[in-house]
Amino acid sequence: MNSQRPRITVLDIVVIALLAAAGGLLYLRIVSQLDYNWEWSLIFQYIYRYDEASGTWVPGMLARGFFTTIRLSIWATLLAIILGTIIGLFRTSRSLLQKLLGFSYVQTIRNIPPLVLIFIFYFFVSDQIMPILGVDEFFRSRSEETQKVLAFLFAPAAQFSSFLAAVITLAIYEAAYIAEIIRGGINSVNRGQWEASAALGFNRGQQMRLIILPQAFQRTLPPLAGQFISTIKDSAIVSVISIQELTFQGMELMAATYKTFEIWITITILYFSLTFTCSKIIGRLEHRLARKY
Repeated sequence: MNSQRPRITVLDIVVIALLAAAGGLLYLRIVSQLDYNWEWSLIFQYIYRYDEASGTWVPGMLARGFFTTIRLSIWATLLAIILGTIIGLFRTSRSLLQKLLGFSYVQTIRNIPPLVLIFIFYFFVSDQIMPILGVDEFFRSRSEETQKVLAFLFAPAAQFSSFLAAVITLAIYEAAYIAEIIRGGINSVNRGQWEASAALGFNRGQQMRLIILPQAFQRTLPPLAGQFISTIKDSAIVSVISIQELTFQGMELMAATYKTFEIWITITILYFSLTFTCSKIIGRLEHRLARKY
């Protein structure tokens, strides 16, 4: 199919002009009537600042929160894919018990406000599971080099247990949506694939592992990548449980400096830069898959 260049009409020009005029009027109204002292110069030190003691540039509060958001989103998505795949398999299973378990999980998670789920699962995981697993003792018993690696990949020692609890909590929430993506991918595989593999003597486990799931994952790769973007945005929820990601750091800075607009505009730009970059990568991925298949 030949792509056509978009045609600009007079109506398009009028609409764009009206939107630009509305934006200009809004800006003038804010500048003229809002009694606010803008100080953008303060923001840069909270992104990166020069540390005189070490003689190097070190990340500020917003940059640390930004990196924590990235780590939190990556680990939560990976764990959610594993859990979501299991639940997705339950949803397509022949077993009535597995179907009920998968259906109950998805419907429960998706029909409860995420903030409520965050509080319930976080405090359960943090108070019950982490002490049993001995996470804090495990971190402290590692060598100094290992602790540095763990701090880089996850979080510093003081936040390690809370970070893992937040990852598990966020993964439980995102897995409900990933499960439906996996279920849709499995159901999209042609029935003839099942029949052909059964004729070759494959049992259901071999059919799923060798024939169906590879095709399903190819088809669900773009929506799974899109779910990663949703996880980035959803990670802001864990700020209410004092996980020091981007939104939490922004609220801390706002309380300390009272520079509300500068901080939230900066946070918006950081979130947008991250999600927009991921969106462009996903767009290229979808284009390549469309050409290949």
